[in-house]
Amino acid sequence: MPAAISGDLAEVVAADMTGAVFTCAGCNHSGPVATLRVWEPAPGLVDRCPNCTDVILRLVRTPDRVFLCLTGATRLEIPLDS
Repeated sequence: MPAAISGDLAEVVAADMTGAVFTCAGCNHSGPVATLRVWEPAPGLVDRCPNCTDVILRLVRTPDRVFLCLTGATRLEIPLDS
């Protein structure tokens, strides 16, 4: 997972995101979250599909909250620890 977003996502999602898999809403490409391309600078972090460059997720931090938008993904699979 890109270092730029892994720490921020770890604060929001109480699961290990290194094995998570996304499916792009634009082109239906599936792959590990680690393959998303982080675009900076932006108001927050923007991760794009490596296949079609559509925005998959946006994460914005403020002093008292984190905003996470996943409208570019039709699915996010997060494996659970056994």
